[in-house]
Formats: sequence, C-alpha cells, structure tokens
Amino acid sequence: MASSILKNLVRFSSSKVTTTATRSFSLVTTQISNHTAKWMQDTSKKSPMELINEVPPIKVEGRIVACEGDTDPALGHPIEYICLDLAEPAVCKYCGLRYLQDHHH
Repeated sequence: MASSILKNLVRFSSSKVTTTATRSFSLVTTQISNHTAKWMQDTSKKSPMELINEVPPIKVEGRIVACEGDTDPALGHPIEYICLDLAEPAVCKYCGLRYLQDHHH
C-alpha cells in the first residue's frame, strides 16, 4: 500500500505540470459527479434544492433584506443584502431562500 502511494507520488512529481493539472481536474470532476449522483439514486428522498424550494418566499416590508442563512451566525453564511424592487421573489445566492416585498397600499 505505502509503496504504491510512493510510486504514484514519484510519477506525479516527475510528470509535467499541465498533465498533473489535467489529472487533478478529472479527479475533481469525478468526485463531483459521484457526489451529485448520490442525491439521484434514492428517489424517495428529496434533493437539497427541492427542499429549499418548498420553503415559501419570505415576505418583508422594506426594499432591502439582509440574508444570513440562519438565526445562528455560526450556522449561516456571509450577509447578503438583497434588493426587492422586482415583482418576482429575489433569491439568496448562498442558501436559496426567496424574499418578496410585502406591499402595503
């Protein structure tokens, strides 16, 4: 086991940089494909995107909302300020929560 790892390290270090970059990229692509595939295998469970889309748009009174992803800062994401001037709900780029301006006339 250790000798095969050592052989791979020697082989990778002696190869060209472009070849290593290509190999690394193909490895990452495979890992992403495998990660995504696990959500597609069990059709009885919903994907994270399906779960977040089930949350109804959050109505707010102002024109701008600050999304933190969660009430606990340790579990959230960087603050994103979202402008709500459009008629359709605005989506947070980090967590996917949707916000809609609640117009009071």
